[in-house]
Amino acid sequence: MKVLLAEDDELTRQGLAEVLASEGFQVVQAANGAAAIEQFAASIPDFVCLDIMMPGRSGYDVCRSIRATHPDIPIIFISAKSEEIDKIVGFELGADDFIVKPFGVREVVARIRAVTRRCHVTRGADPTASFTMDDLQVFPAELRAIRNGQAIELSLRDVQILELLHRNAGRVLDRNVIFNHAWGEDYFPNSRTLDQHISQLRKRIEADPKSPQIIRTVHGAGYRYEAE
Repeated sequence: MKVLLAEDDELTRQGLAEVLASEGFQVVQAANGAAAIEQFAASIPDFVCLDIMMPGRSGYDVCRSIRATHPDIPIIFISAKSEEIDKIVGFELGADDFIVKPFGVREVVARIRAVTRRCHVTRGADPTASFTMDDLQVFPAELRAIRNGQAIELSLRDVQILELLHRNAGRVLDRNVIFNHAWGEDYFPNSRTLDQHISQLRKRIEADPKSPQIIRTVHGAGYRYEAE
């Protein structure tokens, strides 16, 4: 999925871009409102993150422009403008959410995942559709898994990896295959990046991360899910 991120402060923009990329999104960046409108028309993202106070065209202007042609694309305002009237204006213009600066990474991730779920519903995905891996039931459209009645939050990239392993049960998938599927072909492969991501994912989805049954390492080759 693709997200347009419009933010004039470079440090904030790069920080948000890293968070979005870590969740599994392809990020298109814009440093001002005019560039955001141009980038939107060129890329047609799945959802949009907008700062309000940007030089030239404000986030409000960008939101109006997008809503004129694409009323259903989710939009999140991320702004230092925290007065109630600012939020009211944002929601009246059609924003789906409003995050106030300064913000925590966990808050941003939670809001992004909520928007991603709405994107899946808008596209007609069945929120009840699932697949099973060992004792784990995965609900892709919900970005969640269930084990023993307990919900486990997943990122878009987590789901992409699990879907790939499930579809190829019994096969060893090398790192390049997983990278191309979950990070994109333009991402420069780094085995440490993948290994670290798998390690963190195992801590959440495996009953015993030290003896994984869902994502098994095949030394020197890659990873495999072995369906029982």
